[in-house]
Amino acid sequence: MRNFDLAPLYRSAIGFDRLFNLLESGQSQGNGGYPPYNVELVDENHYRIAIAVAGFSEPEIEITSHANVLIVKGAHQAADKERTYLYQGIAERNFERKFQLAEHIQVQGAKLENGLLYIELERVVPETLKPRKIEIK
Repeated sequence: MRNFDLAPLYRSAIGFDRLFNLLESGQSQGNGGYPPYNVELVDENHYRIAIAVAGFSEPEIEITSHANVLIVKGAHQAADKERTYLYQGIAERNFERKFQLAEHIQVQGAKLENGLLYIELERVVPETLKPRKIEIK
C-alpha cells in the first residue's frame, strides 16, 4: 500500500487536522481485520454495525463510547481446561475494534444474536443546527 504525504494539506486546510490524522492512522490497522464487521445505513439518520463475535458471550464483550469513538472489546475468560486441537479454524483471540463516529452520532443500543453483535446508531442533530425557514416581512 502506498503512503501519502498529507503535509501540503495541513498548510491550506484549517481545522481539518483531526480528519488528516484519521486518514494517516487508517492506513495501518494493526488488528488485521479481526473480527469482521459490516456498517449498514438503515435510513437517513440510522446506522447499524454488525460484528461477528462467534464464541463470545455477553459478559465477555464490552462496548464503550467516548469523545466520538466507539470501542468494542472482546476478552475471553481464563480457560479452566487446556484444549488440544487437531485443527483450529475458529479464532478465539481477544480483540479491540474502534470506530470513529461523526458528530451528533449516538449509540442507541446493542444486542447479541446468533454470533453477531448488532450496535444501533442514530444521528441526532440539535434543533439549533437544523435549517430553519426565515419569513420575509
